[in-house]
Amino acid sequence: MSGLRQDLEVVLAVCGRTWIKTLRRPVVLTFSLGQPLIWMLFFGFLFARYRLLDLDPRLGYLDFLAPGVCAMTVLFGASQAGIGWIRDLQTGFLPRLLNTPARPAAILAGKLLADVSRLLLQVAVVLALALALGARLRPAASAVAVAVLALVLFAVAFASLSSIIALAARAQEAMAAFVHLVNMPLIFTSTALVPQRQMPDALAAIARLNPLTLTVDAWRDALLFGHQPDASGLLLTALLAAVLFAFAARGLGRAAELY
Repeated sequence: MSGLRQDLEVVLAVCGRTWIKTLRRPVVLTFSLGQPLIWMLFFGFLFARYRLLDLDPRLGYLDFLAPGVCAMTVLFGASQAGIGWIRDLQTGFLPRLLNTPARPAAILAGKLLADVSRLLLQVAVVLALALALGARLRPAASAVAVAVLALVLFAVAFASLSSIIALAARAQEAMAAFVHLVNMPLIFTSTALVPQRQMPDALAAIARLNPLTLTVDAWRDALLFGHQPDASGLLLTALLAAVLFAFAARGLGRAAELY
């Protein structure tokens, strides 16, 4: 029991420190919110007359796009989560922290708790921006609650992947390459911007396996149609999050051995 209490204290302490660092550098929050606004402004109005086949005829492209941009906000924010580890390595804070009795998994959980909570707040702001631009949402409370869980699992998965890359590469240049090489293909092979039915067959087959598609579809079903997210997609995202978290925690443990 004492071990569990110690882990909880570590999680809360690391989470609090991460939030303090974020609030001291508000440019990160501004940049993260500026990107989705640009996506909605450019794509939302550029493709305002884009016809969505086999969907509710009352549904406009901006309505369809808003949930996708929310998931993209989580993707971009989570994929940059590892940069914090690189800074902590360079300043010597992380080596000192890893040489305490705190378990690597608890340290990682604290960092991810702060990152995921920040991303959920950003999603709420993005939704408010979408509504201000004219998006029409028809959410159902019970479905939204499950869809938020899908966003959380997706955020944990890609923040963990970002941590794995950061701890292995230990260079911000590698993180920049990771963000561009992973994020763009994920976005353009998902349903964030286009319905799966309107994709070429080969691209649609890839989209079905894309974790961003699973998250976007869950979020879109909840916000636009009031449908409960697909359970199989939720389980796959949960499995991905668990596996990547385990590898990230192992990477932190290896980093402790080096210092």
